[in-house]
Amino acid sequence: MNAAATTTKRPVSNLGELLSYWRGQRGKSQMTLALESGVSQRHISFIESGRSVPSRQILMDLAQTLNVPLRERNALLLTAGYAPIYSEEPWNAQEMQVVTKAVGRILRQHEPYPAVVMDRYWNVLTTNDATQRFFNRFIDLSARKGPRNILHLMFDPDGMRPFIADWQEVASSLIQRIHREAVGRVIDDRTRDLLGALLAYPEMDARWTVQSRTPEPSASPVIPIGFIEGGKTLRYFSMITTIGTPQAAAAEEMRIECMFAADDATETWHTATFGAPREQDDYPAGNR
Repeated sequence: MNAAATTTKRPVSNLGELLSYWRGQRGKSQMTLALESGVSQRHISFIESGRSVPSRQILMDLAQTLNVPLRERNALLLTAGYAPIYSEEPWNAQEMQVVTKAVGRILRQHEPYPAVVMDRYWNVLTTNDATQRFFNRFIDLSARKGPRNILHLMFDPDGMRPFIADWQEVASSLIQRIHREAVGRVIDDRTRDLLGALLAYPEMDARWTVQSRTPEPSASPVIPIGFIEGGKTLRYFSMITTIGTPQAAAAEEMRIECMFAADDATETWHTATFGAPREQDDYPAGNR
């Protein structure tokens, strides 16, 4: 499977190059961008050549049409000489309170199954208690210094890797997820560094960055990850929640990954080990 995100480096020298870069990322000609944004092709050409500086509104219309991520829209504004308009405060800032309260509710209600909140680079922002209990069945999470990164946890031979069934298939699919779920479908420098660090682990294959094995046909609607515990393989799949209408960079970049049992045997084991799903929203989720 081909990667869903491109890895071309972004220029930073001037507005014209930035706009041309994003237009290239989306595979749009100047004419197509003009038709979709309502900005004339001549004006777009003048912006890209440095002969014209657009108004802030026109620049944001172009960014909206090109689906430029919010943090990168601020970069466009700064390069054009305008003040940023999207907050870049951290995920737990006071202004994000309405979001963090909703996130906490999701984490609590997902007990006793693991749920993890991550940023765009797969760093763990917070979890529910079930996440700690589940992963501590395999490794000592307290021995891993923060900030924890869920991909390093999975790829590290001293982490979860020895407990993952069909490791090569899982690793390949996770590498593909990095490309597919990159914010704006573009691999930025920090994501590229993350990929490099993961591929530096033993027995990794650099070809996984551009292709993955085609999975065998299955009756299951999802491809689960198997965790080996006590001689048996427990199979889970995950669902990803994102903010539908973000107006802050942290809100756009936040992802909640919730794990579910993929078969009856795993569900039975999980309930016997960690208890039945909670019916009461009775305790707050804290930072992990």
